[in-house]
Amino acid sequence: MLIHAEPLTRLITLILERAGAETERAHICADHLVEANLKGHDSHGVGMAPAYVGWIAAGKLRPNQRGRIIQDKGAIIVVDGDYGLGAAVAKETIDLAIARARQLGVACVALRNSCHIGRIGTYGEQCADAGMVSTHYVNVVGGGPTVTPFGGREPRMLTNPYCCAIPRTDGEHIVLDFATSAVAMGKLRVAHMKGEPAPAGVLIDTDGQPTTDTHSFYAKEPTSFLLPFGLHKGGGLQIICELLGGALAGHWTMQPESNRDLGAAVNNMLSIVIDPDALGGRAAYEAEAEAMIAYIRDAEPAAGIDRVRLPGDPERETMAARRAGGIPIDDNTWAAILRAGASVGVDEVEMAITS
Repeated sequence: MLIHAEPLTRLITLILERAGAETERAHICADHLVEANLKGHDSHGVGMAPAYVGWIAAGKLRPNQRGRIIQDKGAIIVVDGDYGLGAAVAKETIDLAIARARQLGVACVALRNSCHIGRIGTYGEQCADAGMVSTHYVNVVGGGPTVTPFGGREPRMLTNPYCCAIPRTDGEHIVLDFATSAVAMGKLRVAHMKGEPAPAGVLIDTDGQPTTDTHSFYAKEPTSFLLPFGLHKGGGLQIICELLGGALAGHWTMQPESNRDLGAAVNNMLSIVIDPDALGGRAAYEAEAEAMIAYIRDAEPAAGIDRVRLPGDPERETMAARRAGGIPIDDNTWAAILRAGASVGVDEVEMAITS
């Protein structure tokens, strides 16, 4: 089915409100999820809402908890998310980082103990919209590992995303955002919900052999695991995110003496935000960056490719198409959203706001 962004945002906001979130925080989260769908990242979109409702009901996610500054040393700030609603807690934390970078030229902000903060590119875009360069290292804890290290066949980490965003004056920012696993775990969830196989080269079984069976990944006792992307290069960055986002920012990694199964996804994130004006002037930086971007775009496209794209281009193209034509939601995901809504008292008439 196809659903337009505005009614979908209203519905997810309503469901989160009924689950216990204040209206403003519910809307921030719903807007975040729908924007992920608009930009083609269905793995981090409204399909996450039923999990959030379940975590709130189980007392794992505190929907109205604000982040607390637990250390402030000028350019270095530590925020404890207290298991709050991740999209709202992370947005507020990045607002703080932007303000401090504007004041001091740079900010290094550690966010720890926040429930699932969603698509990390959102926070890179938030910085870029403010004219700031940023880089973000994230680990995922609170459950069992599902991703193998490079060269292994036993899981040791989760999907550990990385993001770097470069601002442009026209708003078409360069936004590099990806899971360090071969695909985001949510993309496997989407495939599983659709009854489709995983892409080739993404999963291995317990013998280390390739498989495309998503059922084995989501079984009560999983018999398949995700690989890191890009062989040793992605495997290396996966470890960097675990150590910087987890050990340095969060003091919480997947190693068994530290990790605990909370029954909810928890993120720790190390964000470094830089004001280009602090590095010799924005005008010179922008002129050089735009010249380089033009030079890259001018490269002759490879066979079968219409044009050379930069990080952030596919999201803008998908967003334009989905704003016009609607967001595709598979039947199983939609059914899960309806069940989540019903569990918090959203009736059929209220569900009709999606029409």
